[in-house]
Amino acid sequence: MSTMIVSVASGKGGTGKTFVSVNLALSIDNAQLLDCDVEEPNSHLFIKPKIVEKKPVHVLTPKINEKNCDFCKKCSEFCEYNAIVVVPRKIMVFYELCHNCGGCILICPKKAITEDKKQVGVVEKGYSKNLMFVSGRLSVGEPRPVPVINEVKKEAVKEKNVIVDSPPGTSCPVIASVEGSDFCILVTEPTPFGLYDLRLMVETVKKMGIKFGVVVNKAGIGNKDVYKYCEKEKIPILLEIPYSRKIAELYSQGKTLVEENPEWKEKFSGLFRAIRERMGK
Repeated sequence: MSTMIVSVASGKGGTGKTFVSVNLALSIDNAQLLDCDVEEPNSHLFIKPKIVEKKPVHVLTPKINEKNCDFCKKCSEFCEYNAIVVVPRKIMVFYELCHNCGGCILICPKKAITEDKKQVGVVEKGYSKNLMFVSGRLSVGEPRPVPVINEVKKEAVKEKNVIVDSPPGTSCPVIASVEGSDFCILVTEPTPFGLYDLRLMVETVKKMGIKFGVVVNKAGIGNKDVYKYCEKEKIPILLEIPYSRKIAELYSQGKTLVEENPEWKEKFSGLFRAIRERMGK
């Protein structure tokens, strides 16, 4: 049976992406969980993995040798992100704007620019029973999480069913996390805010050409507008998770629903089977 990469995303924070990701990963065989919410990773709080490897994530940034520089401004003019500014007899690099493309090095006629390594985060690998786990953590003060997300995704094992816990929103970090997925679960809540951000995420995955379906978390609150939208757009609702004090208590204690309630383990494994059927795998 072929394996799949299933990402879990949502336009809105706090809808339950990590909740769905963790419980889904614990409900299926031969699984690997990637926590790509590198600005605020929290999957480890629930599966409590034993970390066996930790490695730094580096990016290459420009290093200027002003003795060789003739201040021609070609590097500054080339840089689309305004990370290099040349003033009379001085050149400045704004590292928080640099996208590490290396173009300034290639364009410099005097070979006055080289590359320096800069650590921007770490990747941790470990295990929770039979579940393989990878998580990234962006260094404090670093503005761009994508390099760390990319390093986390490089640890995906082709022979495993990979569950990707994505960051909130619809910007670059989410695109980087979801890209390459076979299927994307969009977690929403039946509220006006949930619907608004669900619409944004639906448009995003459509443009990326990724098949998707919806999981409604906290079902029973708000209104029926999410259901009406999904029906109108012919978006399958794959699972409903009720608004429940008991579920909220388990979550607040760092416990997983499927380990505390075997009935829900079957429901989450059924969710994965439903995705597999839709993918024809």
